[in-house]
Amino acid sequence: MSEREHGKDNHPESGFKKPVHVFWYDSEGILKNTPEIDDADLESEMILSADAGLEAGAGAGQEAEEYEDIRISEFPHDEDQQPIMGHRKQPSKENEKPKVPIPLQMEAYLQKLEEELGYKKSFDVVVREMTYANKRVSFLFMNGFAHGTMLTEVLKRLTYLQTDDLSSHVMHDFLDLYVPAIQVAQESDWDRMMSAVLAGGTAMYIEGEPIVLIIDAKAFPARSPDEPSLERVVRGARDGFVETMLVNVTLVRRRLRDKQLRYEIMRVGERTQTDVCIAYIDDIVDKEMLKGIKDKIRAIKLDGLPLADKQLEEATVKRGWNPYPLVRYSERPDTVAVHLMEGHIALFVDTTPSVIILPTSFFNLVQHAEENRQSPFIGTYLRWVRFFGIAASLFLLPLWFLFTLKPELKPPALDFIGAQKAGRIPMVVQFLLAEIGVDLMRMAAIHTPSPLATAMALISAILIGDIAVKTGLFVNEVILYMAIASIGMFATPSYELGLANRIVRLLLIVAVAVFKVPGFMIATTVVFIMLVKERSFNRPYMWPLIPFDLRGLMSILFRVPVLSNRTRPNLLKPQQRDRMPNGKHR
Repeated sequence: MSEREHGKDNHPESGFKKPVHVFWYDSEGILKNTPEIDDADLESEMILSADAGLEAGAGAGQEAEEYEDIRISEFPHDEDQQPIMGHRKQPSKENEKPKVPIPLQMEAYLQKLEEELGYKKSFDVVVREMTYANKRVSFLFMNGFAHGTMLTEVLKRLTYLQTDDLSSHVMHDFLDLYVPAIQVAQESDWDRMMSAVLAGGTAMYIEGEPIVLIIDAKAFPARSPDEPSLERVVRGARDGFVETMLVNVTLVRRRLRDKQLRYEIMRVGERTQTDVCIAYIDDIVDKEMLKGIKDKIRAIKLDGLPLADKQLEEATVKRGWNPYPLVRYSERPDTVAVHLMEGHIALFVDTTPSVIILPTSFFNLVQHAEENRQSPFIGTYLRWVRFFGIAASLFLLPLWFLFTLKPELKPPALDFIGAQKAGRIPMVVQFLLAEIGVDLMRMAAIHTPSPLATAMALISAILIGDIAVKTGLFVNEVILYMAIASIGMFATPSYELGLANRIVRLLLIVAVAVFKVPGFMIATTVVFIMLVKERSFNRPYMWPLIPFDLRGLMSILFRVPVLSNRTRPNLLKPQQRDRMPNGKHR
């Protein structure tokens, strides 16, 4: 479609019988215009706004007819000084907000900031007004997010401008010639400008221009990337994720110099506008699964995600009251990089140091980075010890309780199992009190300052445990097996999986106390069937056991040497099954 057709055919209601300038972006993203189209006394301008494409990096190189929103500004303006808005006929989009124009007068712009953003009320909302080359300019930013040194350099450069330095296309001059910043984008929608400023950007407003410049001059408060406390290793990297998303994606990019690695940004929450980054390797990930995850995130209708990753998980997984985790959390960049190379998808949520890895399985949650930092034999040994600890945390207490209630079930070699004497309170109550006591001590350890942690441990071990046994309230074996089960829970790599196993253990203890052997068998079967029927983003939760996959099961049971581990898991349905197909991927 030609520029003349833009001016006459598509907008007959605007009466284009005047000279018209049509602006568009060339292949290098530079704003350009056509010569005048028709002769008239009143000059007009038509600006094709490519805001939606610019933010995603798609604005450059597109033809003018690809853009949807068209703004027509007449000079001189009408009495209300408002531009005439026109829209090309397009199919209506659900839930799409109408575009809000940028005020053309400085006073109207500042008044709108006072009404909507709390300018002059909120102390952290800063507007710096200046005049460059007889043009009134203002910089809008949030005080705690602005990079002072970078903005000072921008202001310093602009102070050298003279009136003769600016052409008739002021916005083009400022964008391409006079704003010395690495990342600068144009924005013509008021709401999107507000979102960019609240996310840490700086809006440069020029009076009389319907477009503002968004300068990426951010300086978020952030701590150093220390090693995460839940995923420590003896040997290996000591860096971990922080609460700033840009730092986190950079830590992964440092380990994955793959041109196919993709970071797609989305915003969730009407009020919080939380940034969510979807990370994947484009030629490995299952595209159908990727599309399903994107659709789930887009479908979230919430005020916001102040608790970040956990609320995002609940909004997308929707598992109800199932205690078992259907996603995996990690604070280690190397762990996330390994999962991305297998075909997983990672979700980075701003303001949290945890990254969501999905899909996942029960057996994926019991693996730890330490196993891959040791030799294959030692790694396999550590993995089996961990498996034993997790199994003990689930079944040790219920089985001991069952043998105590049914001594005839014990083989002769296990005659020593069972309580030698009964306590003053029923055995099942002792188990429940011990479980609650362990949880109380765990929560107390989290909230206790480090200098007092030793004192709390002495109180827990001596005053509570020892005195409870000596007074006859508890049986020695109850305390012993509860301690072993707790160690197994703490040895579980996934904190969420350890808590879920504790709930199942309580269920098994109550079932044994009420129904004895049938109760243990039925409760175990019900829990197993529930896990088999569960799915994590349409992937079987108990893979590779059910459905059975021998190769996958061997990779779970044994830490395979890296040169022998040549294929990716079937669970993920990757586009490339071989990790290094024909040695071509470089």
